[in-house]
Amino acid sequence: MLAGELALASVDAAIVERRASQALAGSRAGGLHSRTIEVLDQRGIADRFLSEGQKAQVAGFASVRLDISDFPTRHNYGLGLWQNHIERILAGWVDELKVPIHYGSEATGFTQDDTGVDLQLSDGRSLRAQYLVGCDGGRSLIRKAAGIEFPGWDPTTSSLIAQVEMAEKPPLGIRRDARGVHALGRVEYEIRDGQIIYKDSGPVGVMLTEERVGATTEPTLRDLSEALVAVYGTDFGIHSPIWISRFTDMKRQAAAYRKGRVLLAGDAAHVHSPVGGQGLNTGVQDAVNLGWKLAQVVHRTAPESLLDTYHSERHPVAARVLRTTMAQVALMRADDRIEALRDSVSELLSMDEPRKRFGAMMSGLDIHYDLGEGHPLLGRRMPDLDLVTANGPLRVFTLLHEARPMLLNLAEPGGFDITP
Repeated sequence: MLAGELALASVDAAIVERRASQALAGSRAGGLHSRTIEVLDQRGIADRFLSEGQKAQVAGFASVRLDISDFPTRHNYGLGLWQNHIERILAGWVDELKVPIHYGSEATGFTQDDTGVDLQLSDGRSLRAQYLVGCDGGRSLIRKAAGIEFPGWDPTTSSLIAQVEMAEKPPLGIRRDARGVHALGRVEYEIRDGQIIYKDSGPVGVMLTEERVGATTEPTLRDLSEALVAVYGTDFGIHSPIWISRFTDMKRQAAAYRKGRVLLAGDAAHVHSPVGGQGLNTGVQDAVNLGWKLAQVVHRTAPESLLDTYHSERHPVAARVLRTTMAQVALMRADDRIEALRDSVSELLSMDEPRKRFGAMMSGLDIHYDLGEGHPLLGRRMPDLDLVTANGPLRVFTLLHEARPMLLNLAEPGGFDITP
């Protein structure tokens, strides 16, 4: 996303990608929230994602669904779409913008000086750039090499997640027990008449809450089998794993999003439980906030101090996501007292004002930056207004496709001096 933003601003950028291609085994994140779809719409590429996913009311808080269908946005829904498809579509867009991607290259370190950064690669090559942005995940080498602290909270829960073949037909759906939440579901689907139809065969997505926290080894098929037996009494004859991974509710956030000419975005800057589905969305929105600022500094349209606003605007957003996911994890514990609390929260969220407040928070539509005193809309997202022009109707988002700064004058033409 960041590479696309920089390319639109005519900045020479390159991506160093450890993987051999953009192909991703497994699903990871499961979709896009309303605000992220708006951001993609502002670049004219939202339809690429909408055509492959399923629109649905996906906003929720601790598994309590929040309907945002009456919200003031053209995209008053979420989009069910696995991360491997999201990555593929974004990579296609970046390829059209002619951004070079160095596949199969891994960053091993860097040095920075007053004018740029030298990035060392695993194959012995080095790249010189004015700025380096670490989008390299929760274990970010760039963050560690920059000496940026990553404070937060240690995990209290651990889950296995996988895609495997099963010899027996499993009971699909979500199950709760004293250990936590578990889920089984088909992975492969096709879209018929605008609806996602899951296939009756093929790999099964598995998510299991583990009994203990703290495993440091990579999970194996045997680990998954034992966890399935513990929850379901059988492992359904699992075989041929596509991928197996582990995630926890560890919550950490970079103390600084910038150190000199090195910046962080996405999971490199913040990690948390996936409950609520805000991780990928927050990262994409980080990139959009950073992109135009980095471009203006590179072009010397703005001073380098503009980059400090990236931290001051985006750090509070992720800090709130960390707190929100922490609350949700607590509410989803399998305990009679917590169950009673969750029922109370569910009842509260069924009321209109709490629903709107939490729905706006989870969908990303309420994000605003503190830019000081002024108009109530100052620092809030630009609504996709329907404009009436001399040349016919026009959407505001259409004017944003080139990712350029825009002044929208709704008064008389030439009514004020734009020279400053």
